[in-house]
Amino acid sequence: MNIIDRRLNPGGRSLSNRQRFLRRAKALLRRAVGEVSSGRAVADLERAGEVTIPADDICEPRFRRGTGVQNHVLPGNKRFLEGDAVGRNSGKADGRGFEPGSDDEDEDGFRFVLTREEFLDLFLEDLELPDLAKRRLATMEARGLRRAGYTTTGSPANLAVLRTMRNALSRRIALRRPSERERRRCEAEIERVEQDATSADRATELRRDLERLQLRRRKVPYLDPFDLRFRRFAPLARPVAQAVMFCLMDVSGSMTEHMKDLAKRFFMLLHVFLTRRYEHVEIVFIRHTHVAKEVDEQTFFHSSETGGTVVSSALLEMQRIIADRYPTDDWNIYAAQVSDGDNETNDTGACTLLLRGAILPICQYFAYLEVGAEEGKAPAGFIEQKTTLWQCYELLLNPGSPLAMRKITRRQEIYPVFRELFRRGGVDSEEVSR
Repeated sequence: MNIIDRRLNPGGRSLSNRQRFLRRAKALLRRAVGEVSSGRAVADLERAGEVTIPADDICEPRFRRGTGVQNHVLPGNKRFLEGDAVGRNSGKADGRGFEPGSDDEDEDGFRFVLTREEFLDLFLEDLELPDLAKRRLATMEARGLRRAGYTTTGSPANLAVLRTMRNALSRRIALRRPSERERRRCEAEIERVEQDATSADRATELRRDLERLQLRRRKVPYLDPFDLRFRRFAPLARPVAQAVMFCLMDVSGSMTEHMKDLAKRFFMLLHVFLTRRYEHVEIVFIRHTHVAKEVDEQTFFHSSETGGTVVSSALLEMQRIIADRYPTDDWNIYAAQVSDGDNETNDTGACTLLLRGAILPICQYFAYLEVGAEEGKAPAGFIEQKTTLWQCYELLLNPGSPLAMRKITRRQEIYPVFRELFRRGGVDSEEVSR
């Protein structure tokens, strides 16, 4: 049986070679995807694109004929004579070298174009929502496949060889199909009898027996289409846990454009992760200044507003929505909050009470990301200190707490921090900063 892969090669390339390369350079491509994601615009995070990986890291070992030491003088050489020692390139712009930081620095990089599916698979690998499915399972079901016995028709790839051969043997025994041993024994007996001239009648009788034997073997074939058995797969309904993710973003006046850009990038990564990986996870967007309100996706990422900062307003809005729409016995509750850490002093106690008494006890996971000013933008003589909100949340950290905290100040930090917060196996709540 020959199996032929008739899938079309994308863009004229060899599909099998492409898949082999993706498997071999997986770690390099994953790192390149992270670097590309940190510099993309918010709207372009899901798109395919070109990535660059070091060419030296993808070279395969090769066997070469060992011919000893050889000296070569290449055509056009004006600097060396035969026998001169050629030193290592110093990195200057002469010869084949290049100056560090110049436009030619990427000439040793290997550029590779990833499709949208390949980009997202590498981007979302090893990420998951922590502690999912600890609540009641949803009424919605995800379809899977399970083994459901055998059938007489099916794809050649699902042919059950052992079951087929067992059926064929049972049928041959039941119909008394002459075996190959019986045929050879009959032929040998005919040959022995033919050597005796007085046994002509016996030889004729044996030839008739051989004809009947061969006719019966043809009528009862060794393998009949009736014997074929194929593995059968039936749909399996699997219950799916339902979850809701609350996205809380500070858009007050203390949030600079740089900080808002970091917050939007983080939530865009989270949105791509949830919509791509999970079918039954609802996302609730909440923006807050001194007041908080639930908004749609377009407003959450693109609306501009300003005002004071009262963080407890967002926590209260989250608590209200949970009470109205998401019973804690039926839903897995998750939350991700991004803020610059600024908050009114008299609101700190309210935040602590809400988190300790109402929010954290019902949350499977609560991720807090604090965004800061870009490096080099802080005023002269400025000493970095813990923000009001950071100090408030830090008091709630303890072993087994669903709270995780991180800080970022640059775009390049978003992707690795995001992977830390949602990596498979969870994040250590005691590691409060990088």
